[in-house]
Parts: sequence; structure tokens; C-alpha cells
Amino acid sequence: MTDSPFLKVAILPLDIVYDDIAANLAKVADGIRVAADKGVDILALPELFSTGFITDKKLLYSRAESGKDVISVLLRLSADNRVVITGSCLTMDGDRPVNCGFIILPDGRSVFYKKRHLFCLSPEHELVKAGNALPPVIEYKGWNLSLIVCYDLRFPAWCRNNIGKAYDVMFVPANWPKVRYYAWKHLIIARAIENQAYVVGVNRSGSDRFGDYDNTSLIVDPLGYPVSENSDGLLIATLSRENIEVSRTKLPASRDADTFVFPDIE
Repeated sequence: MTDSPFLKVAILPLDIVYDDIAANLAKVADGIRVAADKGVDILALPELFSTGFITDKKLLYSRAESGKDVISVLLRLSADNRVVITGSCLTMDGDRPVNCGFIILPDGRSVFYKKRHLFCLSPEHELVKAGNALPPVIEYKGWNLSLIVCYDLRFPAWCRNNIGKAYDVMFVPANWPKVRYYAWKHLIIARAIENQAYVVGVNRSGSDRFGDYDNTSLIVDPLGYPVSENSDGLLIATLSRENIEVSRTKLPASRDADTFVFPDIE
């Protein structure tokens, strides 16, 4: 695969239909076709894009057991459209549901990440199992891609770039209500600046019983500046490899970075 100096990323800010996997996948299928027509390399989906946040335990387990089928559809959509897909959905880990982030490549390669930090102001920490592995990194067209999920964004040590295999783009699929938009925006900016990487904040749109979400997605560059624009229902940005290299060369902050050790991770 040829390395690329540019990467075109699109956010699909889904107005998630609660507990309707088929309807949400149909929206993704429409969105990825639009993205492919625009030459997009990566389509980013919100957290729990296929169901929304479910608090009924029996229903939650049922939908998590369908997670493999959801991933199978995404693998096909990615391959058919030659577009990377990232986001999160419910899956099972043994006998417990997890909020599973994913990056799926058109060639079938993929990485998965179980959300580490479960939101304390909701029942999430009671309903799903927390992950115990660091955010993964996968290479695509010469770019290192990684992801965290929603509330993980508040924990900078967890998001810290690994000097040995630094990510160039961090995706953050989320259901982050507008009432906390000020924090969301500035945490996205902070993670980009401190890690000298692009950060793609992928929020849903519409509303649910936890709040409103419209117009809260954003993509920022390694200096923290917004770089995206709206186009046919997508939020699109062209990322530049040169911008990353200039940022890291002019201020090689990683040389002075602290090392963090998490004793309970895999």
C-alpha cells in the first residue's frame, strides 16, 4: 500500500435510531457511498452507532450478542467501498457486554478496543465491562491510526502518544451531550496539542433522553485548530502529513514526555 501525504477523513454524525440496528446500518450504507464518491479515505461513526445507549439489561445483552453481525456488515461495506470505517458498537466479551471501538480497513485488517473509562453519571459502569488494554494503533497508507471512546477523552495519561509507535490520528467516537460541549471541544483540542496529532471528535446528532448533540463533531489539527467543513451531511477534512512532521520537528515535546505505567492492563 502506497504511503499518502494526505488523508481525507469524514465524520457521519448519525442521528442514531434507538435500538434499531437495521435502520442505523442503512444510514451508514448511504453515508459511506457518499463518502466514497467524495474520495474519502476514512468514515468515522459515533459511539454505539448501531443502537444508541441502552440501559435495559436484558435488551443490552441481546444487542451485544448481535455485535458480531454488525461488524460483519461493516467489514463488507468497508471492502465494497474501499473506505476505512471506525466507531463503536456493543459486542460481547465472554459473558459480559462491552462498548467496543473498532477500526476496519478495506483489506480486512481491523483492530478493536474496549472502552476503558465508563461514565460515572450513567448506569454504564454497572452494565458493561471496562477494557484493560491500551488504545491500539493500526497503519493505513503510511498513517498510524488509533481510537479511544467518549469518556476516555478526559484522561490524558490514557491518551498519551506512545513514542515507540506514535499515532498520527486519534478518533474519538462519542455520545457527548451539548450541555458539556465546552469541555468536549477543549479536551479534543488539548489531546491534539499535547500529542501533536490530529484528533477526530465524532459525536452523534439529534437527541435522546440524556441530552442534545447537534453540531458538536469536530476535527482539529496538531496545533488544535479546527480543519473540517460540512459537505452533504458529512463533516470532512483533508489531513496533512507535513503538518504533523512540522509540528513534531519544531517542538519535539515527546523527548520530554513522562512515562505512564498502568499495572492492570494487558
